[in-house]
Amino acid sequence: MLPIEAKEVPASVPETRGAGSPRVEFAIGVLNGVVGDYLHRQDNGLATPMELIHDGRPLRLDRESLQRAYPHSRGRLTLWVHGLAVTEAVWAFPGEPSVTYGALLERDLGFTPLYLRYNTGLHISDNGESLARLLEELVAAFPVPVEELVLMGYSMGGLVVRSACHVAAEAGHTWLSRVRRAFYIGVPHLGSPLERVGNAVSWVLRKVPNAYTQLIADVVDLRSNGVKDLGMARLLRRDWDGAAVDVPIQSRCHPVPLLPGISHHLLVGALAARERHLLSVLFGDGVVPLASASGRAGHVDHDLRVPPENVRVLTGIHHVALAHDAQCYAGLRAWFEEASP
Repeated sequence: MLPIEAKEVPASVPETRGAGSPRVEFAIGVLNGVVGDYLHRQDNGLATPMELIHDGRPLRLDRESLQRAYPHSRGRLTLWVHGLAVTEAVWAFPGEPSVTYGALLERDLGFTPLYLRYNTGLHISDNGESLARLLEELVAAFPVPVEELVLMGYSMGGLVVRSACHVAAEAGHTWLSRVRRAFYIGVPHLGSPLERVGNAVSWVLRKVPNAYTQLIADVVDLRSNGVKDLGMARLLRRDWDGAAVDVPIQSRCHPVPLLPGISHHLLVGALAARERHLLSVLFGDGVVPLASASGRAGHVDHDLRVPPENVRVLTGIHHVALAHDAQCYAGLRAWFEEASP
């Protein structure tokens, strides 16, 4: 199973939030990552709905609410999409709850930050479809014309962003025309080998004609659909809909090329001080391999073919730290400034 993206409650989580204490919200984020699909099917109140969060509270997508939340916005927006089993609190710098990449870019370059919260246990494609609809509502209701919408995805969040763009392109959504740049931070574009191990273990156990091993396989399969999707980076509904549980581990994913007309940037973490160090080569940032985060599949169908200048490897940094690190922000800001008018 893919490990959750934070092992303890970040010290930077604000002390007052809409749903309760920081520890409660952290626990709910973890719970949704592990069994969020089950909570959703049961209509359980602990299931996290997809919504924008402002000052720790859900934000309604009507003109008046958006005007109150962002009275000084000039229509240049960044959307921050978190990863598995966490919330938007993951963007806060340790010990500095008000410091996030979004807040820094607003201060430095005038981009208004919008923070998404969602149920990471659902299929990536379900969240992609929901995000596409949410952004259509957002652009229609925003109090000033949206000049640019920059998509910022961390880990699973980057896959949700890609899925939403694909849905919007097929549906002809208007919000997609506002997107000229997308940034992917520690995103497993080619999947996660850690989750594929869990999938393989489950398949092998089910081949053993023994009630005990079948029970163990059932326990292994309790991991959520969102976690399972990470194994092969399944972005589309047709990647999983109707799949048989006894099919051996293999890629059923349909290629989802990065959309043209958008400048795509990939920020990659590496554990060691050098990219070519054995530790970095074998483990990447500790969760996502280098090849997966940089979209280098080695074959045409799934290779993202991002220009080398749009791929930046940060050495000596682990997966969780990619969401709130000064070196990472410096790389993001440099890319923003290169593309600014």
